[in-house]
Amino acid sequence: MARRTTKQPPPEDFEEHILDTDIRDEMQSSFLEYAYSVIYSRALPDARDGLKPVQRRILYTMNDMFLRPDRGHVKSARVVGEVMGRLHPHGDGAIYDALVRMAQPWSMRLPMIDGHGNFGSPDDSPAAMRYTECRMAPPAVAMTDSIDEDTVDFKPNYDSRETEPVVLPAAIPNLIVNGTTGIAVGMATNIAPHNLVEVVQALRHLIKHPEASLDDLMRFVPGPDLPTGGKIVGLDGIRDAYETGRGSFRMRATTRVETVGRRKGIVVTELPYGVGTEKVVERIKTLVQGKKLQGIADIKDLTDREKGLRLVIEVKNGFVPEALLEQLYKQTPMEDSFGINCVALVDSQPRTLGLKQLLEVFLGHRYDVVRRRSQFRRDKKADRLHLVDGLLIALLDIDEVIQVIRTSDDTGAARERLMSVFDLSQAQADYILEMQLRRLTRFSRIELEKEQETLKREIEELDAILADEGLLRSLVAEELAEVAKTYGTPRRTVLLQSAGSAAVTAAATPLEVADDPCFAYLSASGLLARSGSDDLPGQGEARANHDVVVSAVRTTARGEVGVLTSRGRCLRLSVLDLPQLPASANDPNLQGGLPLTEMLPLDQGESALALTSLATEGPGLALGTRQGVVKRVNPEVLGRDEWDVISLKDGDEVVGAVELATGEETLCFVTAHAQLLQFSASSVRPQGRSGGGMAGVKLGPGDRVVSFTAFDPADAVLVTASGSGTALPGTEPGAVKVTPFGEYPPKGRATGGVRCHRFLKGEDTLVFAWAGPAPARAAADSGAPVELPAATGRRDGSGVPGTQPIAACAGPVAVRLGATAGVGG
Repeated sequence: MARRTTKQPPPEDFEEHILDTDIRDEMQSSFLEYAYSVIYSRALPDARDGLKPVQRRILYTMNDMFLRPDRGHVKSARVVGEVMGRLHPHGDGAIYDALVRMAQPWSMRLPMIDGHGNFGSPDDSPAAMRYTECRMAPPAVAMTDSIDEDTVDFKPNYDSRETEPVVLPAAIPNLIVNGTTGIAVGMATNIAPHNLVEVVQALRHLIKHPEASLDDLMRFVPGPDLPTGGKIVGLDGIRDAYETGRGSFRMRATTRVETVGRRKGIVVTELPYGVGTEKVVERIKTLVQGKKLQGIADIKDLTDREKGLRLVIEVKNGFVPEALLEQLYKQTPMEDSFGINCVALVDSQPRTLGLKQLLEVFLGHRYDVVRRRSQFRRDKKADRLHLVDGLLIALLDIDEVIQVIRTSDDTGAARERLMSVFDLSQAQADYILEMQLRRLTRFSRIELEKEQETLKREIEELDAILADEGLLRSLVAEELAEVAKTYGTPRRTVLLQSAGSAAVTAAATPLEVADDPCFAYLSASGLLARSGSDDLPGQGEARANHDVVVSAVRTTARGEVGVLTSRGRCLRLSVLDLPQLPASANDPNLQGGLPLTEMLPLDQGESALALTSLATEGPGLALGTRQGVVKRVNPEVLGRDEWDVISLKDGDEVVGAVELATGEETLCFVTAHAQLLQFSASSVRPQGRSGGGMAGVKLGPGDRVVSFTAFDPADAVLVTASGSGTALPGTEPGAVKVTPFGEYPPKGRATGGVRCHRFLKGEDTLVFAWAGPAPARAAADSGAPVELPAATGRRDGSGVPGTQPIAACAGPVAVRLGATAGVGG
């Protein structure tokens, strides 16, 4: 229930005064007061020191607290409390935000505060001020240096109990170097950071040439230098901003294309100013989910304190990274614009300034600071010289001085007698009366005379600076050069006149890889790669180890091939997943290829024998097994990743697999006991994938097949290498023999064939055999090239002794494609 109250009547002498005010006038005056407060006391920086009031108060307070770079850190809350209690009667959040920004190296080109703790990131907010610590950074010392030498004016604080500087001495052109941003009432400011060394060079040039044009100054300051690096594309907007105070430019991330695992990836190392990695990642995910951006497989943020920013964007196979990068520039914050609106306070009035005006205002401030500092130091030295002169007068007749002091009744009388007897001023007399007895030594007199000479010389130098404007300017130029030498750093941002031909080329490049004809390669060491064209490279002179090609299949960049293995399996493989060989490669070198085991799951002891085109038409495949079974497989492509092409018996495995071109090729078995059997592929009835094949070559006891090939017998040869079956692999002595294949007569299928190699003493088996077009060379197990002997007759000895066991030689690819490429055995 509400309590009932009674209204007290007014006193008898109460007189009512009601003032009628127009609401429009009241709103106008109140808004103007608010706008004035925001413009001059909060949002806009002073063009002289480039600081807003809160920033200036923070640095001044830290200087008073002696939080120099050589002192320890203190809690940020302590600094915020001092600033708020003494000078800035606003919320602690606003003060701490300003303090944090001055400590962030990605926000300030030259940080003014040395922060200790979590001061945030471009995406994250900092820790609370009770957790972080801070102290002045070395550049902040230059901003407050000589502030106690009457270099700037002071004004009362908000309660008139203390005073604060109107502006800092600012030995650093902070407004241009660090830039600023702020939103006032009816106006705003946004200035980009620049490189300190470049700005100082422009200032020194302006000191010597006050009439310098904008083009002259832009030779030293070509454009902004952002704390986060990156690239600036297009300089026309920068010139407009330097000339009129308003302009814009485009910022672009720094990227490079690298191989990331099995894919190509775009690695981002620098982002535009004010853009964080989380913003980029979120935007890319939104575009991918909305299907507005294609070709991105994954995105990882690997940024850390040691390596810095590293954002990895994995590109799907089949997409061109350069074309995808152009889409990222257009649709994500990886390319952003920066609008320059150079508004600052000049003589307490907001003005829009160009580059030259900014430099001139700062130089005018430095001239005034150095002039006032020189006058202050000159007055101090003159006062000291006055005392030294009086002390030297007293020391010349020290006995009389002592007598005068001893015979005086009190200090006042002693002062008056000293002033009258020795013609001293009151300050000199007081200094003599306060002098210690140890100063009466002869050595003290010598020191005073030296100090007198030094003071006179320094006063003359300061008088010269105050009297000569040229000396003053030279001194300012020297101090600026020292500032640049002490605090300057190399440029981080790259300036580009325009995107140029690179952008045109990227725009003309299709996003996805074209389905152009190419070759897929398999090497003897199990490496996979694809070519950049459908021309089979010839046999080059130079080759690297382990790059002998055992199989090459004509296909397309976006097609699929099959891998035939020794277990009778066919594994599907996407050609796009294969790394592309250089287009200029004359001899395929697969050392940059991808290991087969990283792409396909092979069983223990299983090996890849050849590639197949997975054609649905044609004569199909020819397979030969270690137990002498031959099989022709009908062309068939199944809708799964792997399937069997032959049913093997226990202990059997495939030793050779060839994709037939005409179906009339010659099939050739060579056994370990040097038996050769050849017959036509047309004599083998094609079977389905589940068939087990039919008898190919009849084996004797202990014999096995070492080679199975299919080829056109014209100009073919047989290469055999003999050795001992009991020797360790790679150590057996042996002989290599090359024989024209036409000297061996054909036999019917399922027979034992004919003898093809005669064993010498210590030899009992063939360690290698191969039949096909005449090879250009062979390769050893180590991959090193081996020269083959000249072809001899079938019955001409057993061959030339080999120095190292042969692992591979040229052949099967040449039979099918009409060239000579190396293959492995």
